[in-house]
Amino acid sequence: MAANATAESVKSALRAQHIETPSWAYGNSGTRFKVFAQEGVPRNAYEKVDDAALVHKLTGVAPSVALHIPWDKVDDYADLAAHAKDAGIALGAINPNVFQEDDYRLGSVCNPDPAIREKALAHLLECVDIMDATGSSILSLWFADGLNYPGQDSLRARQDRLAEALTATYERLGADQRMLVEYKFFEPAFYATDIPDWGTSYAHCVTLGERAQVLVDTGHHAPGTNIEFIVAFLLRQGKLGGFHFNSRFYADDDLMVGAADPFQLFRIMHEIVQAGALDAAANVAFMLDQCHNLEPKVPAMVRSIMNVQEATAKALLVDSDALAAAQRDGDVLGSNAVLMDAYNTDVRPLLREVREDLGIDPDPIAAYRASGHAERVREERKGGQAAGWGA
Repeated sequence: MAANATAESVKSALRAQHIETPSWAYGNSGTRFKVFAQEGVPRNAYEKVDDAALVHKLTGVAPSVALHIPWDKVDDYADLAAHAKDAGIALGAINPNVFQEDDYRLGSVCNPDPAIREKALAHLLECVDIMDATGSSILSLWFADGLNYPGQDSLRARQDRLAEALTATYERLGADQRMLVEYKFFEPAFYATDIPDWGTSYAHCVTLGERAQVLVDTGHHAPGTNIEFIVAFLLRQGKLGGFHFNSRFYADDDLMVGAADPFQLFRIMHEIVQAGALDAAANVAFMLDQCHNLEPKVPAMVRSIMNVQEATAKALLVDSDALAAAQRDGDVLGSNAVLMDAYNTDVRPLLREVREDLGIDPDPIAAYRASGHAERVREERKGGQAAGWGA
């Protein structure tokens, strides 16, 4: 245990942690080439909420589920919010989809065609209406807009169009709502992406105002990128709005968080803890953005949450006083050793205690297997169209 952290203070922080799960993780998904169907996946937004509620019941720290529109489109969003409340969770961030229609072949809000830009903006504003109906406070924006070839369109004009759409959306937000602007350095555009990095997102957010912040997706960086530096910088500027946690080895980014580099996840959470940003008052949203293609949906989500919990627990165990002293003394090896001591700590017994404190099974995966959920939904969800995205 770190000299300046008590067991109860660490456990208290872990009990208070909130990690939002994504509705789309519960449906069928796959690679760029094939969607792999699984039995028992949800057929609609209500059943996605039910699965998300089970994940919260098993982990104790996932009290909300993000929606993706129109994937989660319903006739009555207030009714869906009531269903979520009855299930023990809330509806979280609203994610517009402006990348999956033929009209968006050359982009959405950056498209050279003003009619298509108007269509995309209308959808963004529709999603703010949905925020009003569900009680959501976060609009999570990601754009697939970009270019495949030099000269295909004006790089500068596309930034003007992007700024125009972001401004109109920002002005529609309520006083207690904010927009998080995500970035991705490539894909599906292969020459130039319109929001390729945190700096582009940051610049737009600074221009927009305090309720516009950067969303860091941990899978959206070039190999070798120091993500924790980005996190530290944005925290210092008050512009880190939240995370989409996932993991990647090469180009795709939908693996379970911590799968490729658990040490990186620890380093990110270390910056969060050192800045006091784990506290709810810091208003940093911790969200998962994953598609489970080969693995079963609910236990994969549970395992992802457990991975974030383990990284957080280790970050909370860093001896901050010893680290600061070693840094002041220029003790390079000593400073690194403080971090490594925390990272190499087996925090699983501590997390079992946290779960017992929350009144849940200390082994969430075993609890899921014993619940009979997989077998039950395979029977209950026969018939109808399974939720998912098209190949």
